Amino acid sequence: MPLFGKPKSRSKESASEVMSQNQIPAAANQGSPPSQSRSQALPHSSNQPRLVFHCQLGHGSPTGVISGFGNVRELYQKIAGCYDIDYTEILFCTLNTHKLDMSHLLGGQLGLDDFIFAHIKGRPKVVDIEKTGEALGLTITDNGAGYAFIKVIKPGSIMAGIEGICVGDHIEKVDDESMVGLRHYEVAKRLKEIPKGVIFRLRVVEPLKSGFSEIGAKSTGQKKSNYGSGKETLRLRPNGQAKVEKADELSSIAIDKINALLESFLGINDTELAQSIWETGIVAENPSEFSTAIENSDLSEFGFTEMFVFDLWGAISDAKQGRLKKIQDFNEKF
Repeated sequence: MPLFGKPKSRSKESASEVMSQNQIPAAANQGSPPSQSRSQALPHSSNQPRLVFHCQLGHGSPTGVISGFGNVRELYQKIAGCYDIDYTEILFCTLNTHKLDMSHLLGGQLGLDDFIFAHIKGRPKVVDIEKTGEALGLTITDNGAGYAFIKVIKPGSIMAGIEGICVGDHIEKVDDESMVGLRHYEVAKRLKEIPKGVIFRLRVVEPLKSGFSEIGAKSTGQKKSNYGSGKETLRLRPNGQAKVEKADELSSIAIDKINALLESFLGINDTELAQSIWETGIVAENPSEFSTAIENSDLSEFGFTEMFVFDLWGAISDAKQGRLKKIQDFNEKF
């Protein structure tokens, strides 16, 4: 069904609807993959804050208004409901920019004044790659709803020399094995286990792009409420119990540092995982308590080595003592 056709009629109680015809220039001529079925609206939980957010599709669309979600999957379903697409078409979201800027990815937190851009599936690509070294040079993250994708390609690496593989590409298959539904660390582990010298086939799906990727979206002309202070965020949780929290610079600096360590150890980027590690460490009084807390939690499934746990504790301890400085671009630290 055409992406920009006349919207279907909705109930007045619907939390998601297209509100204006503001568009990224020429985006109306861009099509999206046909949807399999229209996203079903989820019932609103009384525990979910009634906050309102604006959204667009990254390649161009009218502006939508959404609310009543508590986790990433519910957010995708709300966005999909605005545009008559299936929520599984959404690869990831960026905040406050329609560009494929990995420094603006939606993670586990959403600023109350953030504008959401959803990037949907574009064309698939298949490449054969010879693993000439131990490391491919990728940092992988995921969207929290079953799709892992490339966040960083290290300059000079194996993957940097592969034509057609780009930042933002969803890793759909490795050889004949589907990666859909796997977490980023599972995909990274699968790629790491490929022996040196082996040629493997990678199938990726790139985000749908407009021909005007450098042109910003027009302003909606609508002002948001007092939530636009930037001092509060909506914390998205897997169980759907979203929570409004005060922005905390100390936590932000610590989470950035922990994320940098995760990239070095696992080749992944996961703000939500880094947040969980920080919350585990902030209540521990020494490295022994921290190590025990990790072993007795879901974090144990990552198989952190003793040395890596010690490095994590070092970052947490430094943050507690105010010894950490803001990392400007931790994604390039390998």
